[in-house]
Amino acid sequence: MSKPFASEADLDEKEEILEVLTDGVYALTAGGDPTVGAIEGEDFLICFEARATPYMAGRWLEQLRQHTDKPVRYLVLSHYHAVRTLGAAAFDADVIVAHQYTRELIAERGMEDWASEAGRMPRLFQGADGIPGLTWPTVTFTDRVTIELGTNRGTVELAYLGRGHTRGDIVAWMPQQRVMFAGDLVESEAALYTGDAYHLDWMTTTLDRVAALGAETLVGGRGRVVRGADVGAAIDQTRGFLLVLKDSVEAVQKRGGTLKEAFDAAHAALAPQYGGWPIFEHTLPFDVSRIWDELAGANPRIWTAERDRELWDELQS
Repeated sequence: MSKPFASEADLDEKEEILEVLTDGVYALTAGGDPTVGAIEGEDFLICFEARATPYMAGRWLEQLRQHTDKPVRYLVLSHYHAVRTLGAAAFDADVIVAHQYTRELIAERGMEDWASEAGRMPRLFQGADGIPGLTWPTVTFTDRVTIELGTNRGTVELAYLGRGHTRGDIVAWMPQQRVMFAGDLVESEAALYTGDAYHLDWMTTTLDRVAALGAETLVGGRGRVVRGADVGAAIDQTRGFLLVLKDSVEAVQKRGGTLKEAFDAAHAALAPQYGGWPIFEHTLPFDVSRIWDELAGANPRIWTAERDRELWDELQS
């Protein structure tokens, strides 16, 4: 019998924890659900990630407003996945910032990804009828953008460190505070989704560049906020997941095995360490399919609701 599709059976609300990381820097975590954050400037806010719907984003903003009433000047999108972006209307931001590749991904697959993710994760799409349409960045960049916070608060550097979770991931780095919002490039104690990834770049040069910045506090895309030595451990965990996934699938592919055999091998290799972490069973079929394609030299294919179900029936039955 097939397992329940993706996260459609995961309907229980998760405990949300709002942490003040340092003066005027906030993160809201919820276990395996996407993390969001905010940074105070002198008279404005930078919000990081938008959630899947304006309703869900509004719930986050209600908690943030217990700490600050400054207006949102910048909404930063770390990458394009519908669950991270479609709640943007709730922020009433002056500027929506993303990498140029993220804009290209929205144009290429925005509607398909929306339908795909809404089917996979219905609980995160509460209030979906309030989504006004695709979220489009109003400012894009290719390398780095610096935002001055004012009043001795330092700067926020939005940086592209290479291909990873998608081809357009960026981080928000606060060099004065040594705080990083890493998006889905790093996760702590949460299984990775890699269905649109460039695993080979991600596990090597991209994570090397993340580590080289020397964050003392890191907010990943899912899981808990990490500090001190746990920052390196979270980066190592992310790299380790990618490496085991790649090695197990590559071994099957090289001997002429099937995608199903590659999935079974990856599951057996990853489950002892990662199997109990949030969304492991949900993400693994999509992860295996993508690394299989990447090892064969293919770019990420567009996920559709129909393709999701077909793959799930093939691999998770």
